[in-house]
Amino acid sequence: MSESEVRREGIAGARPDREALVGRGLRPRDGGRRGRRRGGRGEKAMVPDAEFTSYYGLPILNPPVWKAADVAAYLFLGGLAGAGSMLAAGAQLTGRPAAARALKISSLAAIAGSTAALIHDLGRPARFANMLRVMKPTSPMSMGSWILAAYGPAAGGAAVLDVAGRFPHLGRAATAAAAALGPAVTVYTAVLIADTAVPAWHEGRRELPFVFAGSATTAAAGMALVAAPVRETGPMRTAAVSGAAVELAAAKLLERRAGLAAEPYKKGRAGRFMRAGEILSGAGTAGGVLLAGRSRAGAALSGAALLAGSACTRFGIFYAGIQSAEDPKYTVVPQRERVNERGTEATA
Repeated sequence: MSESEVRREGIAGARPDREALVGRGLRPRDGGRRGRRRGGRGEKAMVPDAEFTSYYGLPILNPPVWKAADVAAYLFLGGLAGAGSMLAAGAQLTGRPAAARALKISSLAAIAGSTAALIHDLGRPARFANMLRVMKPTSPMSMGSWILAAYGPAAGGAAVLDVAGRFPHLGRAATAAAAALGPAVTVYTAVLIADTAVPAWHEGRRELPFVFAGSATTAAAGMALVAAPVRETGPMRTAAVSGAAVELAAAKLLERRAGLAAEPYKKGRAGRFMRAGEILSGAGTAGGVLLAGRSRAGAALSGAALLAGSACTRFGIFYAGIQSAEDPKYTVVPQRERVNERGTEATA
């Protein structure tokens, strides 16, 4: 057995290449491959590759317990209602009464369904009423409740008075009020889900309102193509093209800016819904341009494709959030990247 001794002049009796080297063994010499080489021994890493797990196998975030049938439908129907009220006001101002009436009725039905889905998710109707006890501008949930409470009567009055043919001045005022609140109804749900710790939603907080606005516009335009006469749907076809372009551009920008957190939008159930939404929206837009102005059947098919595409997009966004909350890496990796960036900036 060899022994070494530390003296004033240095270390006596030390054998070369026997000293401890910090970090040796962390980087294999075979170009990054770990473990054994074929036909020989390879260096084994002292620190294994990081696995994004948590204590007891539980996710870092508590995944949302919302049901897709409630919350995803709530997201879709709210957008359809808000955008429909805006298009209805435009149709009324430009002398398209049948299209305006169809959109008013569809907006009333959509906001009723959206509110019912929200209340069903809350569990008891009293919980929705309790959210109206305070008004907190910094809370998307609080402001969204008040927006729904103001928009619902306006949309209902616009539809009922138009169908009944009574009090035209009051009906026009209700139509204008619903159109004024329509943008907030369309996009506040995007702000609501982005104001959470769910990575796929929070990292896309800048782009999600534009995705929701474009998707809602294509859905409302699709509803007009389905329910209104062909002669009155010219502006709706233009709105469908514009909405699809905004939705697609915002979705692609989200994928580029959100980095790793955008991955759930491309894989699993969320990826399938997002791809279906793109295909249906593209098909509906093409049909709206090429066929909807020529035949009633072409308009109905194009409108149905636009509605289905918008619904698929909302369900895809919903499932992307669930998937990102269940996998710890979508929480851990962006946090580490931000810490490293701050450290680099501080050093510089």
